[in-house]
Amino acid sequence: MAPPTEHPHIVVHSPALDGSRRVTSDDDTLGIATHADDVAEILRLADLYVTDVEGTDVIEWQGGGPDDWPGLSEHHTA
Repeated sequence: MAPPTEHPHIVVHSPALDGSRRVTSDDDTLGIATHADDVAEILRLADLYVTDVEGTDVIEWQGGGPDDWPGLSEHHTA
């Protein structure tokens, strides 16, 4: 029997003043996200393929979930 696959501890940190959120894996900063899609892309570029960033238990969301990006709504126009 194969040992269980270990996933790194991925954290999407609390929003900064501009609404962006830092994404880390263990002690390494992987990037800065401004949307949940950014989180998926940052993880893909780090060879950490997580297809459902909103529904996985691999990611720890701090200071709000994947729909919480305060401060960014006024920067995006419809």
